[in-house]
Amino acid sequence: MPLDLPVAHRTLPNGLQVVVSEDHAVPSVSMSLWVDVGSRHEQPGRTGLAHLFEHLMFQGSELVAEGEHMATLMAHGGRANASTSFDRTAYVQSVPSSCLELALWLEADRHGHLLPALTQENLDNQRDVVVEEKRQRYDTVPYGTALATLCDMLFPPDHPYAHPTIGSMDDLAAATLQDAHDFYRSHYGPRTSVLTLVGDIGPDEGFELVERYFGHLTDGTTARPAPTAALPPLEQPVRRVVTDPQAPSERLYLAARLPAATDPGFLPCALALDAIASLGISRVHERLLRGAESASGASASVLGLRDGTSVGLIVADVTEGTDPREVEQEIAQILEEFAADGPRPVELEASRADSERSWSEALAGYDERADLLSRATLLFADPAQVTRHLDEVLAVGAAQVRDAAARHLVPSALATLVYRWEPEV
Repeated sequence: MPLDLPVAHRTLPNGLQVVVSEDHAVPSVSMSLWVDVGSRHEQPGRTGLAHLFEHLMFQGSELVAEGEHMATLMAHGGRANASTSFDRTAYVQSVPSSCLELALWLEADRHGHLLPALTQENLDNQRDVVVEEKRQRYDTVPYGTALATLCDMLFPPDHPYAHPTIGSMDDLAAATLQDAHDFYRSHYGPRTSVLTLVGDIGPDEGFELVERYFGHLTDGTTARPAPTAALPPLEQPVRRVVTDPQAPSERLYLAARLPAATDPGFLPCALALDAIASLGISRVHERLLRGAESASGASASVLGLRDGTSVGLIVADVTEGTDPREVEQEIAQILEEFAADGPRPVELEASRADSERSWSEALAGYDERADLLSRATLLFADPAQVTRHLDEVLAVGAAQVRDAAARHLVPSALATLVYRWEPEV
């Protein structure tokens, strides 16, 4: 039975999709604006622009001075943040309900009128910020290059997911002001955006306010890229070893190609990964952490990507003095057994329960609910998908989980990345 969650959805004449979820528990409103642009939309030689715009959007717009957007919100008790992924760029604001109109005006100005403030000075400044971010978050932290390396191992060089979201610093250095303006015009517009309001506001008022502040915006975005065909599982395993003197322990990453987040085959894979390595009762925890004590930590996760192919990950920290090959071989045996036998009843039940807990917790928070509603609108063209998600999880049977593991999570279909520790000399 779907969750009883208020969800109202309307598309404005200019193409902007608006979602309102009324909840008067707290006198505040969270606003999530998802733009259908991420690193997968970038062209070869011009990577990193999607993430760069996450920064540029806070540098002022036609009627808002540099730094004024964030300062104005904070002065009224609000806060804001943004993030970029392979598939989308998200802008989130949370404000007292009395300040919602201010937040909408600020958001509309930068989403419809950014270019007058997008100068060479702002571009150069934020380009330097991104270079420093890459140094601090990717280049000089343990395992910082893991995701980029795994994407390189899983995807062909010309695939939209083959390069990391932060992009190439050489590409960013080569990007001109005209490149930045063209990227904004091509991807930022009402037709490529979803605006969600969650909190102390009703649907009619929410739709009226969004129409008032965003209805005048016109759309010049170009046609969206054609969907990328789904990739099958790897035909043979690939393995790479990286020496990292900063790593506190040796670590294994095992990655697999999975169906896209919108594919019916995605959920069985996610449940399988939970049962194999994510939960406290999982087989990896049971054998490697509590049994042999050859691993000091383990987890599993999925990147729910939308363009043909997603990624599943198993991560294990190797106990000091243990050869990573031993852990790798033990995980391979666990995967082969799981593919043959499927989940035990207790594993499947625990995975379902964990999904129910985490989903319910996310929907209880205004920011998280707004994020999930925008995601459902962009991925499934239906924000009410969030109310059906748990029913879809509970409908997945043991045989489906076993079959998904047998196709996507066997050792022969994995990319294995090993971080070895070696002291600096």
